[in-house]
Amino acid sequence: MELRQLRYFVAIVDHGSLSRAARVLHIAQPALTQQIHQLEEEMDAQLLHRSAQGVIATDAGKTFYEHAQAILKQVQDAKSAVAQSTDKPSGTVALGIPQSVSNALALPLLTAVRSTYPEITLQLTEELTGNLITQLKSGRINLAVLFDDGQLSPFASTPMIEEEMMYITCAKSRFGVSGRKPVSLAKAIEAPLILPGLQHGVRPRIENIVRAQGMTLENVIEINSVAILKSAILADIGATILPVAPLLSDIERGDMVAHAIGGERITRTLALCASKNIPLTIAAAAVEKLVLDVTDDLCRKGRWQHTQLLKRE
Repeated sequence: MELRQLRYFVAIVDHGSLSRAARVLHIAQPALTQQIHQLEEEMDAQLLHRSAQGVIATDAGKTFYEHAQAILKQVQDAKSAVAQSTDKPSGTVALGIPQSVSNALALPLLTAVRSTYPEITLQLTEELTGNLITQLKSGRINLAVLFDDGQLSPFASTPMIEEEMMYITCAKSRFGVSGRKPVSLAKAIEAPLILPGLQHGVRPRIENIVRAQGMTLENVIEINSVAILKSAILADIGATILPVAPLLSDIERGDMVAHAIGGERITRTLALCASKNIPLTIAAAAVEKLVLDVTDDLCRKGRWQHTQLLKRE
């Protein structure tokens, strides 16, 4: 198996066409087809399904595509690590951020990277926590912001913040409470709760706290998209328990109302994680430090609301 075969395969899947991939790769289509045939023979599996509509990956091909991307990313990182200098880091750094964090962190971080390290290309990936863990383990991304649920031992992790979760409804909701007073956890879970699925870092945390109080979540509407979750809350289909960051603009406009949860506070801890097995490039290490600096600045200035900075070694 050769690296060029991996590049060819990834290009075909990305473009959905042998002819388009051949043009991008500057290789004759028959030669490209021959290389893919050799790759499939070595893998002893059909990786691509060809039809009049184009080319798509088979189930085996989808699995191989994930590994091929990770291998190519690590090769590129190795080249960058050798070529770049410590005083002027350059190259591509891939950072994964959960959907519920990106609204607070993504834009300030992009701005900071562009102004501080103009020769670094930051690739931001917004994903569910479970997907980020898989990508970080495989090397497809260099860094990831993850929820510290006590199971981050496979990674090199640095504490970032503790973030409080609130009971959030639309304004004048039938599930709302009067005034701005805190709502009890028992009261909060009486409403239909619009929550992410269990593969999302927020949901297991809520489930565990509710269970520890001798209660259960009886009426949950699972929505993994922040945009759809917002629409459902505004339509008063239910309430949610989330950090305010992904819904802050709606809260500040008065379209939604956030209440602290009294008694048993529900918080989540965020950590910045990297692989223990794959060394960071100079550029990735620079971005790692910048993520922590930007987070500290956002919290101290009150721009990342209802958060508390955590001690670091």
